[in-house]
Amino acid sequence: MPPSHPRTPGPRAAYDTEIAVIGAGAAGLSLAHRLCAPAPGRRTPDVTLLDAPPGPLRPPERTWCFWEGPGGAYDDVLTASWDRLRLRGRTGDEVCCPLAPSRYKMLRSTDFERMVYERIDAAPGVRRVAATVDGVDDLRPGAVVRGRDPAGAPLRLRARWVFDSRPPPVPPPSRTLLLQHFRGWFVRTEAACFDPAVADLMDFRTPQPPHGLSFGYVLPLGTREALVEYTEFSARPLDDEGYDRALRHYTAKVLELGAFEVTDVEQGVIPMTDARFPRRTGSSAFRIGTAGGATRPSTGYTFAAVQRQSRAVADAWARGRLPQPPPAYPARSRAMDGVLLRALATGRVDGSRFFTGLFREVGPERMLRFLDGRTSWPEDFAVGLRTPVLPMLRTAVELPWLRRRPDPRP
Repeated sequence: MPPSHPRTPGPRAAYDTEIAVIGAGAAGLSLAHRLCAPAPGRRTPDVTLLDAPPGPLRPPERTWCFWEGPGGAYDDVLTASWDRLRLRGRTGDEVCCPLAPSRYKMLRSTDFERMVYERIDAAPGVRRVAATVDGVDDLRPGAVVRGRDPAGAPLRLRARWVFDSRPPPVPPPSRTLLLQHFRGWFVRTEAACFDPAVADLMDFRTPQPPHGLSFGYVLPLGTREALVEYTEFSARPLDDEGYDRALRHYTAKVLELGAFEVTDVEQGVIPMTDARFPRRTGSSAFRIGTAGGATRPSTGYTFAAVQRQSRAVADAWARGRLPQPPPAYPARSRAMDGVLLRALATGRVDGSRFFTGLFREVGPERMLRFLDGRTSWPEDFAVGLRTPVLPMLRTAVELPWLRRRPDPRP
């Protein structure tokens, strides 16, 4: 017998689908994949994945990176992985970070989509619908997804549970908001320039903005191929010429790559904010992914948290419990992130010294667990003692008195 879900009225026929997942980016696809994974004694739910038709609402091609041990769910479709990371300070000083037994993994969105679509298309009771979603109305219990199909005809889908990965129409107010914005070139060089065994996580030999920080990011795919990115934490993105100018400087003056060709380009903007993202928006509707707080405010990493939330939702559904996504990070981690963001935005701490110093003094294993929100109180306290104590303490005292304000930018 399938589990009895909270407040489920009558038969499943009361709805068009049991679960509606809005958006086919990392969060939507990960959740659909987890829900449809076969498990002994568990019925596969009836799932409808609503993806925007081709156009500006479709997520662009992206690269996701995360760290975990070998044998992960997506190891078969990884682009590359590394067991060593490296940070470089402004003067070129290196901090080497061995990760074993973990690895830093790189996954391209096109490969991830292909794998997930193959699996969910083979699962019973799963369908994909191309639609532009306009809103979600509460039925108490259940919800109605309103939208339009590619031809413009209205669409109404009644679902018992709705998981929405669309950005909220109005960002929640925050005390601090920085944007992690970047452009990356996939390059192929004429000479061997890269060490395929080491990924450069942060290379601070880039011109630094007055508030925030910038760094280069190099993921080698071979001795002559790599993804080379310029990343900046600041209040506003650059224009196209600004990114290309920064990348030309980094590849020519810092990395000294010599002649190369650009085979592909990726670009994006990730909000880094201490705003509170509500995960529940109705009696049966929830937000997932960045919209549900899965982006780590201090780093912009999202993919690993999306996987944790997706597993938790699928497990709760299978057990007949409320399938609300859990918090992506502990409250303690979010509070520490708020202090760091404010310190970076005000220029009270030097971002390059801050991160290289922490990795050097705390150690890569504990530092990566800290960035993933998996450290204990004593470990977090020890990390805090290795930060610039006076600027961080001043910021921590100031923060509760600051008002949360809406983002003034369009």
